[in-house]
Amino acid sequence: MTDVRAILAALVAFDTTSDRSNLDLIAWIEAQFARHGVWSQRVPDPTGTKACLWGTIGPRDVPGYVLSGHTDAVPVTGQAWTSDPFTLREAEGRLYGRGTVDMKGFIAACLAKLPEMAAAPLARPIHFLFTHDEETGCIGVRFALERIAELAPARPLAAFVGEPTGMQVVIAHKSRFDYCVTVRGRSCHSSLAPQGVNAIEAAARVIGRIADIGRRFADEGPRDGLYDVDVSTAQTGTIEGGTALNIVPNRCSFTFEFRTLAQVDPWPYDREVRAFACEEVEPGMKARDGDAGIEIELKNGIPGFESPLDSEAVRLAERFTGRSDHAKVSYGTEAGLIAAVGGIPAVVVGPGSIARAHRPDEYVEIAELEACGRFLDGLIAHCRA
Repeated sequence: MTDVRAILAALVAFDTTSDRSNLDLIAWIEAQFARHGVWSQRVPDPTGTKACLWGTIGPRDVPGYVLSGHTDAVPVTGQAWTSDPFTLREAEGRLYGRGTVDMKGFIAACLAKLPEMAAAPLARPIHFLFTHDEETGCIGVRFALERIAELAPARPLAAFVGEPTGMQVVIAHKSRFDYCVTVRGRSCHSSLAPQGVNAIEAAARVIGRIADIGRRFADEGPRDGLYDVDVSTAQTGTIEGGTALNIVPNRCSFTFEFRTLAQVDPWPYDREVRAFACEEVEPGMKARDGDAGIEIELKNGIPGFESPLDSEAVRLAERFTGRSDHAKVSYGTEAGLIAAVGGIPAVVVGPGSIARAHRPDEYVEIAELEACGRFLDGLIAHCRA
């Protein structure tokens, strides 16, 4: 495992926190690709400060398989690390550093297998999709998927997204739709409250409707016991508004989200909240001030996905991991977009535990990287000529 340690150390040393560029890391991976004959193509974001990287080893005109991981990491600000988060530290079989488990460990395991892939040779290609800004809403992968026909002329048969699952095969995750709501009211002195339009009270009514939807999810289902949270959920996350108790607030903003089971269509709930705001709350506001109102903006949407148990993606993942147990998760991943936008069947499977992600002293175990290596050996054997 010396090679994978060295590769992971190099990847961790790049501070690819989501608000920073990942281009230096991408250039480093491109150099590894070039050494082993991997065809690669950058997919820059509109600013030119970040890029996804697509690579293919083996014949490009034959359907193959995708290994996908994100290069960005969450911030370390305010976290109590016991060592430099951007210097890999080994202790008691663990490798510590920001991104080790989420998910540079998986990327390192993939890059460590390039010599074996190059020597195979491969009858079916193995593709690599390394993305940016997954942590801020699965943004980068969308740019790559827009060009999937160019990047992979023969559409891949399956994608393995290496989020930390303990190498358990995750066959589904929920959708996640994030919203920002802005409520405009009219200020006045609180002693004259009826003359104003209280933006916080209007917001509270909409928030109450979102909470009602969440209660319906919990009470009426549907339910799926393979998820850690077996129902769809709705919740309000942040709220701001008002300046003083004696001033009727003229502005309030809040954020909310829906996370629906893969089989649940989220759009009826989107329409329900918008209709309630427009038809039940706004008329009373506008009767007192025509400029008052409510704006609901969808900030980001990640579709859910579910792979049938008899799909090639699931069957191969079971074979390569040696496991037949499955899970479904409530957090979102790029697998939903890869399946929905890219048209590529997907599963989520990778080394380590999601419980260690985003925390100080994040780590991946060497044994977990070795298990991922065995998974990749199975893929290489499957694709070998």
